[in-house]
Amino acid sequence: MNMQVNGLHHVTAIAGDAQQNLDFYADVLGMRLVKRSVNQDDPGTYHLFYADAAGSPGSDLTFFPWPQLAPPRPGHGLALEVGLEVPPGSLDFWEARLRRFGVRVAARERRFGEVVLPLEDPHGLRLALVEAAAPRRFEAWDGSPVPAERQVRGLYGARIGERETAPTTAFLERALGMQRLAAEDGWERYGVPGTAGVLDLRAMPDARRGAWGVGAVHHLAWRVDDDTHQAEMRSRAQAAGAVPTPVIDRFWFKSVYFKEPGGVLFELATDGPGFAVDEDAAHLGESLVLPPWLERQRAAIEAALPPLKMPVGTAREAYREM
Repeated sequence: MNMQVNGLHHVTAIAGDAQQNLDFYADVLGMRLVKRSVNQDDPGTYHLFYADAAGSPGSDLTFFPWPQLAPPRPGHGLALEVGLEVPPGSLDFWEARLRRFGVRVAARERRFGEVVLPLEDPHGLRLALVEAAAPRRFEAWDGSPVPAERQVRGLYGARIGERETAPTTAFLERALGMQRLAAEDGWERYGVPGTAGVLDLRAMPDARRGAWGVGAVHHLAWRVDDDTHQAEMRSRAQAAGAVPTPVIDRFWFKSVYFKEPGGVLFELATDGPGFAVDEDAAHLGESLVLPPWLERQRAAIEAALPPLKMPVGTAREAYREM
């Protein structure tokens, strides 16, 4: 029996304008839109999934575009940054590309022995491109404006802030089977050896509690093999003090949600059945896909959603002018 999660499954964040979000992630970062759907709890809002060509678990960064929200309130109990893995030796390419498109890029850093390029997306989400080679499944996207040998390979990890780290680190070890991998400059790194997706955390004892908004991470989802593995990890989370939801069928995977002790929303997500269960793998993301139980509402949902056009090269010019 697998008594640990298998690294990150996906990270979901809150965006502003949906078209600007699509232009940036598909046309500037060159990730594939593998699913164009809706927030199943708020069907008048898109849920956009960006990943590698196959939508491999561990590669997708997803968004709820809620432009009506205010910016987030920084503080503890939030994820502070999302790391994206890029191939070793590719940061020169990426820095030049991002600066050419007017992206807010910070100075490179070295974290835990790896070179990192911090940046912000158009709505203020803090990202970091990390030169690494984690054990992961990756399939290059032929339609990307980024060459295959430079493409974003998947989620490297995330950084979270806590009022105090001890309750969370104990939970990570007891409930999720993670190990403490390293410590550096006030950050503690946790993960599961042999999987992709680390979690860095630090104490923020003097900060106020943070709050979601446009440009904030909504939740972090951890990989589980299947229903049996998910049930085991749900039981472990509950035994460690979490209050997990029942299993929720998201159609492309099944989900269980709970907050870790510091308040960050976590999810346990199954690897399958995957994004190709209801679309031809060659045409992922090209049309609005709804789970079967929302199909009867399609007309009303489509009327509520803003129009969305796939980037065609001019998107990068629009991004530069924002």
